[in-house]
Amino acid sequence: MSAEPKTLQQAITYFSNLDNCLKFMIARRWPNGVICPTCGSSEVRHISTRRMWECKHKHVRKQFSMKVGTIFEDSPVGLDKWLTAMWMIANCKNGISSYEVARAIGVTQKSAWFMMHRIRLAMQSGSFMKLGGNGKTVEVDETFIGGLSRNMHKAVRARKIQGTDGRDKTLVVGFLERGGKVRTSMPKNRRKGTLHEEVKKNVGVGSILFTDALPSYNDLEEDYAHKVIDHAVAYADGIVHTNGLENYWSLLKRGIKGTYVSVEPFHLFRYLDEQAFRFNNRGSKDSPIHDGERFDSVLSHILGKRLTYAEVTGKVGSSTTN
Repeated sequence: MSAEPKTLQQAITYFSNLDNCLKFMIARRWPNGVICPTCGSSEVRHISTRRMWECKHKHVRKQFSMKVGTIFEDSPVGLDKWLTAMWMIANCKNGISSYEVARAIGVTQKSAWFMMHRIRLAMQSGSFMKLGGNGKTVEVDETFIGGLSRNMHKAVRARKIQGTDGRDKTLVVGFLERGGKVRTSMPKNRRKGTLHEEVKKNVGVGSILFTDALPSYNDLEEDYAHKVIDHAVAYADGIVHTNGLENYWSLLKRGIKGTYVSVEPFHLFRYLDEQAFRFNNRGSKDSPIHDGERFDSVLSHILGKRLTYAEVTGKVGSSTTN
């Protein structure tokens, strides 16, 4: 099959050939010819038997592969497995378990878990542009990720409701520009000063801001056209609602509870990046995005990013059951 894949079946067939993988990656990383990632020289020779290149200039690491300088660097797993795993995580709406990826591509669950976290690193937007501005509408809402409240001790449940408990549930604040993208953050609490700082960091001045009736959102009128919907009365008052973010929270929690089952707070931001990526690249009825385009979008962010096993596990270690 010479055409580039657009479905999972086509991707598995296409990427089963390592030469296809190499050709596919070269076209995206080095469209104007292979260059040395160490010195930037185009004077390189191809070592076809090893699928590597060697720079003609004298310096350390003269020989390099396609993986150098990417999220794949120093991984013994072949590009055929990497690209198939990336396709799956980019396009499975509710996420995909590392156990399932391990069975599908033939690696251990531990390897699949580490690979998926490295792919999530490529899913980070890295954008410093604020949402909204110029009269655009932005919904802001917060939620807690963690165990069900009914399973908590009464005192713990009370702390969670006050927004001061970070041990049993993790606070996540979302920002959704209507007709645009979603973004999340993980502040330490939902006190007024903290949430005001998060809003100003993520939402452009002059936006129309829709929030619920949480008192912490009060006094934002100086920079925003702030409208409030009291969920104790109704979930919508005309166009004033946060239902777009409520929809996003349901997708996020469906993936976490249904697919990953349990996520350590230490890793939660990576799962938020994953779900935000798929949501922001979902396309629309008028402008659909097919799986191959979504996959390409992840590939466009693999350069200059590196995540080691020590970093992903942290000082206290990490559960690999997700």
